[in-house]
Amino acid sequence: MTSVPIPRLRAAVAGLLAAGAALGAGQLAAGLAGGPAPFVAVGGALIDLTPNPVKELAISLFGTADKLALQTGMVLVIALLAAVAGLLSRRRWWPGAIVIGLFGLIGVAAAMSRPGDGVAAALTALVVGVVVFWLLHHTAGMAGEAPAEVDAGRRRFLITSSLVVLAAGAAGIVGGFLQRGAGVISSQLAAAARIPKVPVPPIPPGADFVASGTPTFLTSNRDFYRIDTALVVPQVRAEDWRLRLHGLVRRELVLSYDELLQRRVEARTITITCVSNEVGGGLISTATFAGVPVRDLLLEAGVQPGAQQLFTTSADGYTAGTPLDVLLEPDRGALLAVSMNGDPLPTEHGFPVRMVVPGLYGYVSATKWLVDAEVTTFDRQHYWERRGWARQAPIKTESRIDRPRAGSVVPAGPVTVAGIAWAQHTGIDRVEVRADGGRWQPAELATDVSRDTWRMWRATLDLPPGGHVVECRATDRTGRTQPPERRPVVPDGATGWHAVEFTCTS
Repeated sequence: MTSVPIPRLRAAVAGLLAAGAALGAGQLAAGLAGGPAPFVAVGGALIDLTPNPVKELAISLFGTADKLALQTGMVLVIALLAAVAGLLSRRRWWPGAIVIGLFGLIGVAAAMSRPGDGVAAALTALVVGVVVFWLLHHTAGMAGEAPAEVDAGRRRFLITSSLVVLAAGAAGIVGGFLQRGAGVISSQLAAAARIPKVPVPPIPPGADFVASGTPTFLTSNRDFYRIDTALVVPQVRAEDWRLRLHGLVRRELVLSYDELLQRRVEARTITITCVSNEVGGGLISTATFAGVPVRDLLLEAGVQPGAQQLFTTSADGYTAGTPLDVLLEPDRGALLAVSMNGDPLPTEHGFPVRMVVPGLYGYVSATKWLVDAEVTTFDRQHYWERRGWARQAPIKTESRIDRPRAGSVVPAGPVTVAGIAWAQHTGIDRVEVRADGGRWQPAELATDVSRDTWRMWRATLDLPPGGHVVECRATDRTGRTQPPERRPVVPDGATGWHAVEFTCTS
């Protein structure tokens, strides 16, 4: 028991540093053991438990930075709780220890619910957090009333706090290095030499209208959108990777990375779209992927009668279900991709192996960090299906205006309107634009590359000074025109015409 209350600042700092020590120790233990760190386990559990409307709000607000926003929010909540724990223990150490211990138990529970053995790391974090809190609380209270004793107490607390900061920081850095590992980086470098060189589909001249305001036809790996449930990118070396193809097959396959590359490898340019893409949104990108055709592997394994879907699982436990009839189409071109735009897959985009299926939204077709593929029936529900999304999700015909930007000011007269349209595995037949609810006029289409990729368009409108609203709509090669009604992304993708408001000046 402390006779004199610990100063508020010192008490709050003790709580904060104890929490930091717990996180650092958990990170180090996870790096040594190979499981998820407690921070990651809790974040993953939060993602799984978050209601769909909240997830969609986060994606609409933060886009591809949604994981960073969650991590930032978690850090702020942990800091607040840690400071409160310290303030509750100005006289006695155990109230704050109980708060830290309870939060540690949450980490243990989260680790038990996640793939990988993260329980030991969570228990380590719990113990270290409580012990360090006791130590800092004890040091913070070792001060008498004399000025010399007060100064000595401050020095002891400062020294102890500094040592805790250094130890926690070192543990976190080493643990993070062990988890991310130079091993994955070197594995990617080695994979570059092992991936067979195959002919790449040429991109013909005039495939984009960059000068008019469209994106480049191919999206760089750095700029390719990323939406997934992984709070921290899984780190899987190609040398350790295995894929098990099993279930309703005549012959189960277990393939290493090298064994996969011994199969036929081909390259395809494919546009991928996220089902969470709002009308006019940016969750769409195009790249040239090289990999092994999924159909080849399914035929090699031999699909049994009654099978309906390929249920795929990521290294972080995420699951997706892809209709088998789609994957078995001779011309679908679904791949187990190993490279992207000529380089081994970036870690954040699924290294060493991911799935890519033209024409289906990513949540049912684009499993990253792929480790398991089970041929089964639709009785087994995948990650997003259990949360109310559609079982099957063909990509809808859509278009977007990229220029002018909403709210921009442009000179009156001839105004260039440009954007993109997509209807993967069907193809775009035409795009039309109109201003202020007037008549539709056809847009100029860029050179067609394939029915599995987006298509750029542009048009010139003669607009007088004042405010204007321009809309666009696309028609695919089946004659289907995107509907005007705005519908939300749930359960199978948004619909509606994209409209942009801007001002023309004389």
